Amino acid sequence: MSGDRKLTIVFSSIPGAEVVLASTAGGTIETQGINFAGLRRLEDVSRCDVICVPGGRGVTDDAIHDAAFLGNLRRLAATARYVTSVCTGSLALGAAGLLRGKRAACHWLWRDLLGEFGAVPASGRVVRDGNIITGGGVTAGIDFALTVTAELVGADAAQAIQLQIEYAPSPPFEAGDPETAPPDILALVRRRNEAVIGPRRAAVAAAAARLAAR
Repeated sequence: MSGDRKLTIVFSSIPGAEVVLASTAGGTIETQGINFAGLRRLEDVSRCDVICVPGGRGVTDDAIHDAAFLGNLRRLAATARYVTSVCTGSLALGAAGLLRGKRAACHWLWRDLLGEFGAVPASGRVVRDGNIITGGGVTAGIDFALTVTAELVGADAAQAIQLQIEYAPSPPFEAGDPETAPPDILALVRRRNEAVIGPRRAAVAAAAARLAAR
């Protein structure tokens, strides 16, 4: 659930907003060394104005094969004002059949996989297509959350939250995307992800085949 805490910080700062964290089973989820406790069961959430699917190593691959999760995602998306995701969460939106013909963002390593679900991969940190708003990798989650906040309650409220959390990014290196990272650093990151690439591509291919058969 990469970036989930960042999203919660921004969304919970919206005046009058109620943030509900939910999963298929509810309870506690441990991912990447972080525990998310007190989650609601998705089937107990009757509706929401904004549904947001985060990403995360391992979590995404499980989600795109979870029929109950995908079913609840489709159910909530049908009446939500905005259907959104951050990082690899867009792969789950795709597996649920919510991105056909839609432009969508994803973490750069996995962006091309969106095409398997009939989506149009886009490189922006925040990409909007109709009521679908998607964010890129982890840090894009704050840009994304502020963008959604502005849609919900206006630019002034979003800017006040931005100032409150002192979000004024000034990274020490120009290595935050594959276009600006030094070639040796890009190659290093690709090597570090080699063990994940095959299984994830296979998982997405299987999920896309199931979607096509629906």
